[in-house]
Amino acid sequence: MRVLVTGATGFVGRFLCPMLAARGHQVTAAVRQLPDVPVEGADSTCSFGDIGPDTDWSEVVSEIDAIMHLAARTHVLNEKGAESDALYHQVNVGGTTGLARAAAARGIQRFVFLSSIKALGERSGANALTESTPPVPEDAYGQTKLEAEKALQEIAAGTGMEVAILRPPLVYGPGVKANLLRLIKACNKRTPLPLGLVDNKRSLVYIGNLADALVCLLESKGLTAETFLVCDGEAISTPELVRRISAALDQSPRLIPCPVWLLRLAGVLTAKSETIDRLAESLEIDDSKIRRQLGWTPPFNMLQGLERTAAWFTDQESR
Repeated sequence: MRVLVTGATGFVGRFLCPMLAARGHQVTAAVRQLPDVPVEGADSTCSFGDIGPDTDWSEVVSEIDAIMHLAARTHVLNEKGAESDALYHQVNVGGTTGLARAAAARGIQRFVFLSSIKALGERSGANALTESTPPVPEDAYGQTKLEAEKALQEIAAGTGMEVAILRPPLVYGPGVKANLLRLIKACNKRTPLPLGLVDNKRSLVYIGNLADALVCLLESKGLTAETFLVCDGEAISTPELVRRISAALDQSPRLIPCPVWLLRLAGVLTAKSETIDRLAESLEIDDSKIRRQLGWTPPFNMLQGLERTAAWFTDQESR
C-alpha cells in the first residue's frame, strides 16, 4: 500500500517507517519541517509545518491508499491555560479531523490513528482499563485525543472509511525522553530513589511492539471504527521497573522505603504532584481485544525492550 505517515520523524514514526518499508509498503513521510537527512524507510517526504484544521492535504492524499496519523501536540506536565488548551485542540482535534475529511473525500479506505491511554484516564485503580471503560480524561491532551477519536468515528460512520484507533500507555525504547529517560539516568547513577514502598501496577509498551501493532491495524481489514488498547502484556510496580532498568544497565537499584503519603506531600511542596502520581498510582490496561480479535502478539517481551533501551542509553552516554 501507499501509506502516508504523519509525525514520521517523531519517536514512534522513526520506528514505524522502516517497519512499513520492510513489509513492502510505499511510505510518504509527512513532517513539520524537512529533516537534514532522509527519513529512513520513506520513499518521499513532504513538509506541512504546524498541522491544524486549515492544513491543505488535498495534493498529498491524492496519491495515497492509507494514512497512519501519529502527529500530535503531546502531553507536557504542568502546562495549563486557555492558550495551551486551544493549541491542543487545534492540532489534536482540528488537525486530525481535517486530515480524515480530506482522506475520505479522496476515497481513502483506511485511517489508523495513534491515540493515547490518557483518552481513558490517568489511573486504573483495582481493575485494568479496557476499551469499554468509561473515559475520564484529566487534561487537555487526553481530552483532545478523545475528541479526535469521536470525530473519526463520526467520519467513519458517514463515509465508510475504515478507522482504527490505538491507545498505548507509556512508550519506551531507544530515543525515549521525558520522565522515563530521567528515571533511566537515575538508575544508571545509582541515585537513591524513595520508591521502595510504592505498590502499584503500571502497563508499558516497547516502541517495537507499538509499531508492530500499528502495522497490524493497517493490514487488518474490516475495522470500520474500532478502538484497541496495546501493551507489552504485563503490568509491574514502579519499584520493579526500577529493578529491571537497573539490571539492564548492569547496576544495582537503590530503593529507599519511603511512605507514599510522604512522597505525595513532597510532590505538593515541590509542585511535582503529577510526577509523583505517575510513579505511585496504578495504570494497568488489558489489551486482550487486539490479541483475540486480530491475533496480534508482541514481538518483544519487556526484558528485551528494556535491554535494547539500556543499550541505546549506554551508547549515547559513551559518546
